[in-house]
Amino acid sequence: MDASMFAIQPISAEPIYRQIVEQLRRLIASGQLVAGELLPSVRDVAGFHAINPMTVSRAYGMAEADGLLERLRGKGMAVAATTRSSATPTQRMALLEPQLQELARQARELELPADTVLRRLGKLLDE
Repeated sequence: MDASMFAIQPISAEPIYRQIVEQLRRLIASGQLVAGELLPSVRDVAGFHAINPMTVSRAYGMAEADGLLERLRGKGMAVAATTRSSATPTQRMALLEPQLQELARQARELELPADTVLRRLGKLLDE
């Protein structure tokens, strides 16, 4: 894995460190990151995305506190050995729930019909 694994949205209302933690949570749940896999260094992620290294360090620290990552002496951060990858579809769907609720709220505010939003979401999922 390299620093490009993260999709940082600088203009998002969600703080960058939370974006990183949630992406780690999803990548682990989907099995794209497996136990023992090393993460890119704080410096690499910060440099690639042009963000403050302390932001990445904070994200990694929070993920470590949540039990997602573990610090390996002399090697860096790795996916914790205790994490279970390949969560059930229900567990993976639960990780999307906040974003789905936000999407639904915004669609209602814009008075968009559900079928229009679902059609567009389907196209995005197929890309």
